[in-house]
Amino acid sequence: EAVAQALAPTEAGDGSVCAALLQQEEQLEVLERLDFVLRNISELRREVEELRSSLQRLAAEISAEVRSHLEETQRVTRRRRFPFARERSDSTGSSSIYFTASSGATNTDDGESEGGYTTANAESDYDRESERESEEGEDEVSCETVRTVRRDSLDLVNEDEAHLTLDPSLEEGLGQLLQQADRLHDGDEQQKREGFQLLLNNKLAYADQKEFLWRLARAHSDMSQITEDADEKRSYASDGKEEMEVALQKWDQSAECHQWYAVLCGQLAEHESIQKRIQTGYVFKEHIDKAIALKPEDPKAYYLLGRWCYQVSHLGWLEKKTASALFEAPPTATVQDALQNFLRVEELSPGFSKAGRVYIAKCYRDLGNHSAATLWMNLAEELPVNTKE
Repeated sequence: EAVAQALAPTEAGDGSVCAALLQQEEQLEVLERLDFVLRNISELRREVEELRSSLQRLAAEISAEVRSHLEETQRVTRRRRFPFARERSDSTGSSSIYFTASSGATNTDDGESEGGYTTANAESDYDRESERESEEGEDEVSCETVRTVRRDSLDLVNEDEAHLTLDPSLEEGLGQLLQQADRLHDGDEQQKREGFQLLLNNKLAYADQKEFLWRLARAHSDMSQITEDADEKRSYASDGKEEMEVALQKWDQSAECHQWYAVLCGQLAEHESIQKRIQTGYVFKEHIDKAIALKPEDPKAYYLLGRWCYQVSHLGWLEKKTASALFEAPPTATVQDALQNFLRVEELSPGFSKAGRVYIAKCYRDLGNHSAATLWMNLAEELPVNTKE
C-alpha cells in the first residue's frame, strides 16, 4: 500500500509531462502552418504587384498606340479633298457611330422627320466623312442596352378587345385626332409642340389604341429633336421609348411600333456610353428589319436602314476595335448595302427626302462613280430646302 501511494504521484507527473509535450507539438504545428500561410501571402502580394505593373505598362502602350493612330489619321484627313462643296458650315449633327438624334435642329422634311434621327447633317457633312471618322467618330464616340420594360400606370388591354370596347363617338374622335396629329407633325417646331401637347391631353382616352400610341411616341421623338437642352432631349426620348416598350408587348406585328421604337432607342443612345451605343446598334437593326418585313413598301424604313448601313460601313478604327472586343460578331454593312436601300426609297417614293438623295450621291462617290454622284447631288438640289438636315 505504501508502495502504491508512492507510485501514484509519479504516474500523475508523467501524465502532465506528456500533456505538455503534446501541447508543444500542436503549437509548433500551428506555427508552421502560420509560417506557410504568411509565405504564400507574401508571394501572392509580389505576384499582384507584378501583375499591376504589367497592366499599367500595357495600358500605357495601348494609349500610346491609339494616340499615334488618331494623330496619323487626322494628318491624313487634313490632306484629303473632295470635289463637293459644303452646303452648310454650322453643322448641328452628331457623329456617333450609330443612330444619334439631330442636335436640336428643326426637321420638317418627310424623310428626316419620319425617320426621327440623324447621324450627321446630310448636306453639311458631305465633304467631311473622313473627319467624322477620325476626329469626331473616334474622339467622341459614346450605343444603350435595352432597359427592363416599365409598364405604364394605365392597364392596357389587348388589341382586339380595345377595338371592341371603344365607344363609337370616341372612335370617330380618334380618327379626327390622328389626322390633326399627322398634320401638326409635318409642320414647323411650334406645330410639333402643339401636336405633342394635343396627344398628351388625349392619352387617358386613347392610350389603349395602337394608332394613337405610336403617334405619341413619334411626338416624343419630335420633341427630343427640337429641344435644345440635353437633359430634356434624353427625357423625351426615354419617355417615348417606354411608350413603345409597352406597345410592343401588345402589337408586335405593328411596323410603326417597331420603327419608332428603333428611332427612339437611337435618340436615347446619343446620351449613352460607347458600349450601350453599340448594343443599341443591334437593337435598332433588329426592329427596322421587323418593320420592313411587316410593311415592305414603307420608304421610311428603308431610309433608316440605309443610314444604318452607311454608318456601319464608315466605322472608324477605334469603333471597330471596340465592337470586336465587346461582341463576338460586330455589325457589318457595306456602302453598296446602303446605296441599295436609298435607291429603294427613291423607287417607292421619288423625292422622299433631300437627305436621301444626298446620301445616294455620297455612296456613288465612295464607290468611285463621280458622274452618278454629281447627278444625284443635282437631283437633291431640286428638292425644296425646308429643313435643317
